[in-house]
Amino acid sequence: MSIQLAIAGAAGRMGRALIAASSGNADLQLVGGSERTGSPSLGSDLGLLAGGEALGVSCVDSPLAAAKTAQVWIDFTTPAASLAALSALKATSVKAIVMGTTGFEPAQEAQIAEAAQHFCIVRSGNFSLGINLLMGLVKQAAERLGPDWDIEIFEAHHRRKVDAPSGTALMLGQAAADGRGVSHTEIAAYDRHGVTAARKASEIGYAVARGGGIIGEHEVMFASEDEVIRFSHSALNRAIFAKGALAAARWAAGQNPGLYAMSDVLGL
Repeated sequence: MSIQLAIAGAAGRMGRALIAASSGNADLQLVGGSERTGSPSLGSDLGLLAGGEALGVSCVDSPLAAAKTAQVWIDFTTPAASLAALSALKATSVKAIVMGTTGFEPAQEAQIAEAAQHFCIVRSGNFSLGINLLMGLVKQAAERLGPDWDIEIFEAHHRRKVDAPSGTALMLGQAAADGRGVSHTEIAAYDRHGVTAARKASEIGYAVARGGGIIGEHEVMFASEDEVIRFSHSALNRAIFAKGALAAARWAAGQNPGLYAMSDVLGL
């Protein structure tokens, strides 16, 4: 029996990629999609929005209506929209949520944790298999290399991305901090503008670029006085994120409520 999906932000770049990636899968059925109020895509067929054949499912402006018969909700939108959906979805048949939204504030994180008592929520700043494997390598490198190795993280994305550093960059920084057994919050350095002091030995520095249509570039550098090691990942198209999100949807559909990561989905 197929897993019934509903997609938030259906007319966005990731929404269209998810629609396209889910089409043709016998084990998946797209039953709904939503967009913000006032979107010119409202009323459009989801299949046509993604450049494919008509699916007979229209884009609506209400998560409640979009997810009426869905089992899994996939959300790559904004913090405010994702949290509003979490509240509305409690009145639907949705049991699992795949969330790729980033940029949440601490108070909003608490709301997600509360919702995880009701839903199985798989969260990730990046659903790419390559990125999730990279996180494991970064953690291992941080464990093995001493504190005399400085850690710097660089990321670049398209001009439309609104949060910085990216959720993926922060995931990589957290992996490095976990490897060293330290608090990421206490050692993360986001801004060096106007700083005249030398680099702190323990910090993890972030650098951000925004421009053009860059899908996603991430690099973690470990630098000592004698040598430099670089781990990098480049996203060539958004299909890698959509495929990962659909893998998470398949896994989440059979899980109990709780907060999960892609490492759980992949068994890493």
